[in-house]
Amino acid sequence: MQSTRTLGRSGIEVSALGMGCWAIGGPWAEGRTPLGWGAVDDAESVRAIRRALDLGVTLFDTADTYGAGHGERILGRALAGRRDVSIIATKWGYTFDEQTRQATGSDASPAYLHRAVRASLRRLGTDRIDLYQLHLADLPVARAQALIGTLEDLVTDGLIRTYGWSTDRTDRAAAFGDAPHAVAVQHSLSVLRDAPELLGVCEKYDLASVNRGPLGMGLLTGKYHPDSTLPHDDVRGMASGWLEWFRGGRPAPEWLRRVQAVRAALTADGRTLAQGALGWIWARSDRTIPIPGCRTVAQVEENAAALTLGPLTPDHFAEVERQLAALRTAALREADRPYWPSPMLPTARP
Repeated sequence: MQSTRTLGRSGIEVSALGMGCWAIGGPWAEGRTPLGWGAVDDAESVRAIRRALDLGVTLFDTADTYGAGHGERILGRALAGRRDVSIIATKWGYTFDEQTRQATGSDASPAYLHRAVRASLRRLGTDRIDLYQLHLADLPVARAQALIGTLEDLVTDGLIRTYGWSTDRTDRAAAFGDAPHAVAVQHSLSVLRDAPELLGVCEKYDLASVNRGPLGMGLLTGKYHPDSTLPHDDVRGMASGWLEWFRGGRPAPEWLRRVQAVRAALTADGRTLAQGALGWIWARSDRTIPIPGCRTVAQVEENAAALTLGPLTPDHFAEVERQLAALRTAALREADRPYWPSPMLPTARP
């Protein structure tokens, strides 16, 4: 497998594996509801980002709201002196207070877009953003398309190079399809949750498929079991309509069973479970760019090693699909049936 991808029709070359930077933003919240992944070691985050670069990972995906701005500052610190060999993707649309680290709402106005991009540039310590993504997954199509003119102005001004939309809804994903400098859709994709319609949109409009949740928010690392609990300051430890993999602060049992069902096929050629899950995504489509989240050097090293291993072989991919087809048919138990063929779409974050 080539270790690089082209970012849609932009001509921009990126690594086939990116690094998701939600977790390194550290704590922030909406009221008393956590939106981060708990406490984080900023120095280790910087080391992890720099190690990723050393191992050939060039795409780093963040958002202005992660850590209420802190995530962008850490990414900018880590990339200082290496900006020309890195590709920065960030997002806008949610509002927040940097001092209190509180989420405060959303703003889809052109005026806010102008303010948000300049604020991100300052936090990142850079003069341009390579991929600027609308973060409001459910914004009405007409309101999103009304922003295209502003986004094109930002391209002309050199503040951004390209743009896209982070959404799991096909009509939204297609809304930017013909826009001149739209190059990507960021959407959920993993061996546990396929997205054929969204991949179809990417194929139709020659867009990159940037994949969040490729490891099921940690389920596909293999470190969680039925008795695992998540701390209260971790977003996965709270109940939310858009948080599908965890429930009541624990891994959802139906998803753990599905992980177990595909484990053997994903690891048959000596890969770790996480490396097999990334290999499945690359085998699924040559447009995919998974962006697993990392907080430590060790996590970066395990994920980056998957670049050398490449996509699953056709036989292993077919075996995973056979296992998943059997699960869809049997649904393991009646209570699982509402989760197939795919879980409910998240209605807001991440």
